Amino acid sequence: MIRSNFPTDTAGASRLIRQCLAICVMLAASFVYSDALAVQSAPATSGQCQSDAKVAQEIHEEKFVMIGGIEQWVTINGKDCANPVVLIVHGGPGNPMTPFGDTIYGSWTKQFTIVQWDQRGAGRTYGRNRLLAERDSSKWTPEQLEELPPLTIARLTQDGVEVASYAAARMNQRKVILVGGSWGSALGVHMAKARPDLFHAYMGTGQMVHYTENELSTYETLLGLARAAKDTKTLTALEALGSPPWSNPRAFGIVRKATRTYEAKTATAPPKSWWNPGALYATPEAQLDYEAGEEYSFLQFVGFKGNGMLSTIDLHKLGATFEMPVFLLQGTEDLVTTPAVAKRYFDTITAPTKEFILMPQTGHDPNQTMLDTQLRTLTSLVLPKRR
Repeated sequence: MIRSNFPTDTAGASRLIRQCLAICVMLAASFVYSDALAVQSAPATSGQCQSDAKVAQEIHEEKFVMIGGIEQWVTINGKDCANPVVLIVHGGPGNPMTPFGDTIYGSWTKQFTIVQWDQRGAGRTYGRNRLLAERDSSKWTPEQLEELPPLTIARLTQDGVEVASYAAARMNQRKVILVGGSWGSALGVHMAKARPDLFHAYMGTGQMVHYTENELSTYETLLGLARAAKDTKTLTALEALGSPPWSNPRAFGIVRKATRTYEAKTATAPPKSWWNPGALYATPEAQLDYEAGEEYSFLQFVGFKGNGMLSTIDLHKLGATFEMPVFLLQGTEDLVTTPAVAKRYFDTITAPTKEFILMPQTGHDPNQTMLDTQLRTLTSLVLPKRR
């Protein structure tokens, strides 16, 4: 998911940003230290699962793994080690889905082994590697925020490749299926292009393509909707921003608030029960670490002058040829990564197999239609194409 409301007062960023968070991160979660959690190095592992097992072997692991020189949180869950491995690359970039994984992806574990990873600077990975002594991000000062180390797409891409290598080795498999959504779709394409030999297929949902291209499409679509609805409040706010690109980081939050308002008119909402975090992620300490991670990651994503990772996203530069099947799933009501931009990008792609799938009554944030379409795509389209 993509975050939202960035204030000009960076010291108050936590309070205001969280008012407009993407739906999938509305509840807290993330870090409880435990000496019982082993740290493993990637990819130096011979794997837990036996390739010649006579009966199904379940796997349920939640641990810190040495990725990119730091300990990062990786979970692996499946009913049978022999099943294909799916690596989910979360959005945000500071919004891991691990707190809600059992509820949302639990049914997938019958057919797939699900691997989730809290990216550098997010969730439990942030909690394990705190950048500031103050745990409560609402108490951070602008000076402290500006001195924090940068996140880069290149660094996160390398981390993701290491996680994929670790997951494949851990499960005694050659490749994994790569699934990315929103910010995770941009990172996922970078991973797929960097190490195509690691992936059976790439499936992107809410595919990000190019910063200005995506933002301009969103902006123009919102202007049209606001004018048709005679929504002078939204119209005034948008016209005051002007067309992208924007140097003011607050612009992203203003636009995201408007997209959420208009998506809610036509998209089906997810069940509220999805957002009950697991016990490990539900403590007050976990909440503070999760919020601090999303605060840091969002600042790095947008940048203090609109010059964060978002401004560098341009998948066209990576080339349009993929060495694996590509499946792009797009909500018809998505105003953040609009169907028009995703389809133009899809049309340029050359791949062994490719499919563009529209999801009705679905916006940028997840709902039941999105989850059902993802699972159906994995079972009916991705599995038959594995090599």
